[in-house]
Amino acid sequence: MTQNTAEKTPVTLLGLGAMGTALARTWLAAGHPLTVWNRTPARAAALATEGARIAESAAAAVAANHLIIVCLLDDASVEEALAGTDLAGRDLVNLTTSTPAQARARAEWARQRGARYLDGGIMAVPPMIGVPEAGGYVFYSGSPELFERHRETLAVPAGTTYVGEDASFAALHDVALLSAMYGMFAGAAHAFALIRKEDIDPAALAPLLADWLVAMAPAVHQTADQLRSGDYTKGVVSTLAMQVAGTPTFLNTAEQQGVSPELLTPYFELMRRRLAEGSGEEDLTGVIDLLVR
Repeated sequence: MTQNTAEKTPVTLLGLGAMGTALARTWLAAGHPLTVWNRTPARAAALATEGARIAESAAAAVAANHLIIVCLLDDASVEEALAGTDLAGRDLVNLTTSTPAQARARAEWARQRGARYLDGGIMAVPPMIGVPEAGGYVFYSGSPELFERHRETLAVPAGTTYVGEDASFAALHDVALLSAMYGMFAGAAHAFALIRKEDIDPAALAPLLADWLVAMAPAVHQTADQLRSGDYTKGVVSTLAMQVAGTPTFLNTAEQQGVSPELLTPYFELMRRRLAEGSGEEDLTGVIDLLVR
């Protein structure tokens, strides 16, 4: 530790799972006085040898500092841990994964208890924390003044991206990006399944697959532009009609390879439904409107 800890914002951290422990170590390494609490005290012992102050209760941890970071299992855990604590005048930053509705409700809950509130969505796994070149970052939403006040401290573990005053927006961005990730994983799983029984090395397919996904990723910008303009035919290269006509090839290949098409068929069905509405010259953007209830 090379910098004077007295110059650094003291931090209280509730929750020492894998992510919480990674966060704790980065603040300690950066010279921030750190108070920690965990439901299972044994998890805090190692951090004590690294300079953390161990609080006997969540209430004591909250009382120790003005900046309170929460990184627990779920929203119910936050409710339980903070029950009975005095949050008046505290700056509460909730990094617990939650739904947008839970984040908005938690912000109001904090306001009623006299706390200022920021919600956060962590776009990283624990090994990426404290490693700037890994590219991890955290979405933040809620009070812009509170974000600016603590931006430097919050940026110690990972990059920061502020997405709006509505406290639900960090959770919404988090889930939106992770939903796209799982869709990508689903496509990759289907691709690997297709070659599973063949004399094709998955390790040989992997770089081809990765490069192809990277090449296709910029299409999201065109989708966004079409959604903003309302013109789903703008800049279309492969029309919806053309792509629907090609879907039997994918389904027949899956059948011939002995692979279930269940990861593809929901999206193909949406494409067919959109085409049935007479929108064959569009891009695939129109399926989004079918998803919005």
